[in-house]
Amino acid sequence: MERKSKSLFDVPYQYCQGTGCTHNTLTLMLGEIIDEMGIRGKTILVGPVGCSEQIINYVDVDAIGGPHGRALSLATAIKRLLPDRIVITYQGDGDLASIGMAEIIHAAARGENITVIFINNANYGMTGGQMAPTTLPGMKTTSSPNGRDVETQGYPIRMAEMLATLDGAGYVVRRSLHDPANIRKAKKAIRTAFEVQERKLGFSMVELLSTCPSNWNLTPVESLKWLEEHMIPFYPLGDYKVAPAIAAAKI
Repeated sequence: MERKSKSLFDVPYQYCQGTGCTHNTLTLMLGEIIDEMGIRGKTILVGPVGCSEQIINYVDVDAIGGPHGRALSLATAIKRLLPDRIVITYQGDGDLASIGMAEIIHAAARGENITVIFINNANYGMTGGQMAPTTLPGMKTTSSPNGRDVETQGYPIRMAEMLATLDGAGYVVRRSLHDPANIRKAKKAIRTAFEVQERKLGFSMVELLSTCPSNWNLTPVESLKWLEEHMIPFYPLGDYKVAPAIAAAKI
């Protein structure tokens, strides 16, 4: 059987097989984009702890696993040593918006010429479905069985909106993976982010709303519907920061 992408290893994925996890969709997409742009030989992928760590086993580029939350620190060092490489971090919400919050805030503030792919499925996927910084108000998780109580547990963090306020951030957008039309828009956004980095136009992040049927206790079809009805109203899709230099480049 012919492999779908030359930039993907010919191995089965281990993302909660058979449950409709959209990490599968995103991994296939990433391989396609790398092939289409011809950047396989100069791409370096950083995968930290969590479901996202598995990406380095599937995408056939130079890759390294980093400590939990520290992907941006590692990526910063790599990019500064090898400025002509395309350096990508692939991070989940628990990793990026909790233990890695300081790293992404300061990488964006410094304007590091790195691309972040941020998978937001509103829980800690790999470690048991606990509440994450992105868990919705009232949403039940294994550590908030009665639903997230904002009075005692605080409100969810909207990462795209927050990072867009930083002068060092150049391209910050939010897309979704819940249907074919939005998947095509997500692919275009990721490609744009890579082109921003190729042209040395600064920090870029593509946030992607994703499903987690295993921890949401829903079927794959129910999960797609739940994302559309609950996550998108709280995390609106759109372009949150397109710096003038990027707009002028007409990427």
